[in-house]
Amino acid sequence: MKKRYFLKGLSLSALALAIALPAAAQQWKPSRPINLIVPWAAGGSTDQVTRLAASEMEKALGQTIVIVNQPGASGSIGTKSAFDAPRDGYTWTAGAAQDLGTYETLGSLKTRISDWHLFLNVANIQVIGVNPKTPYNNAKELLDAMKANPGKISVATAGVTSAGHNAMELISKVTGVKYRHVTYDGGNPAVVATVAGEAEVTTQLAVEQADMIRGKRLRPLATVSDKPLEIEGYGVIPALAQTLPGFTAPANYFGIFIPKGVPDEVVKTVEKIWSENIAKSEALKKYAVSRGALFAPQYGDAAQKAVFPAIQANAWLLFDGGKAKVSPDTVGIPKP
Repeated sequence: MKKRYFLKGLSLSALALAIALPAAAQQWKPSRPINLIVPWAAGGSTDQVTRLAASEMEKALGQTIVIVNQPGASGSIGTKSAFDAPRDGYTWTAGAAQDLGTYETLGSLKTRISDWHLFLNVANIQVIGVNPKTPYNNAKELLDAMKANPGKISVATAGVTSAGHNAMELISKVTGVKYRHVTYDGGNPAVVATVAGEAEVTTQLAVEQADMIRGKRLRPLATVSDKPLEIEGYGVIPALAQTLPGFTAPANYFGIFIPKGVPDEVVKTVEKIWSENIAKSEALKKYAVSRGALFAPQYGDAAQKAVFPAIQANAWLLFDGGKAKVSPDTVGIPKP
């Protein structure tokens, strides 16, 4: 069966990874382990893909990369630890670029996406998944129930500004439905809580729900997108746009982030690894195919350009919904 993985805003040419090798620079040889802070709980989407990428990078660097899970405040606590660390190249962070780009708008961390070197690995898509014991068999039934019972139906996410929360806020903005938000310290805990019946619905990423969907412990109703998604071992999940004509959502890129100000040789070395190793990683490709993500390594200016639509949409969604403290247009994010 031909696999279909679609996300708005991605071009096939970008995914073909026609990334020129970085200019010649002195090769960085780290003399001690690198700390890579995952600002979410273990087992979630960020943790999963970051551990895979780190394992691939260790082979090229010849040095250990230590994953440090530091969840809290929708990822801003762990991100702040990386941002405040000495700029010697030995402390990185990871996550969704759209989260990183909206912390300043939220007032949780004074940093912008331009403050970071971005090394993207996959693009993810959110899915509306429900506990199989609920009566909802498609997106229309769920939305109708939310309209009939405003604020009653519980939706589990990884917290304010997480991918799942952003997805549900977008749905709420488009449809006017109200829901009861139940937050956890990561996408995996939110998904597990939905399976356990603590919440009826989750709108976390497909990569976090894939195993539960294949095991029939979650029922997927729709992708939060204008495109369908095929998950290996399950089949095709229809697009929410089938229920809400005209509905769209920008691509949600994940990756490893290094604060600017580190030595240039660190950045050039990681760029070289991204071109020569990450872009050809069979382990990361397999992860993407099996879990319903899109393999999309990018870095540099291309990465900054790729992530901005999601940052822009997310920042203004949060501001218009009264959840942001700072107007996005005052921190370099014009209204779309």
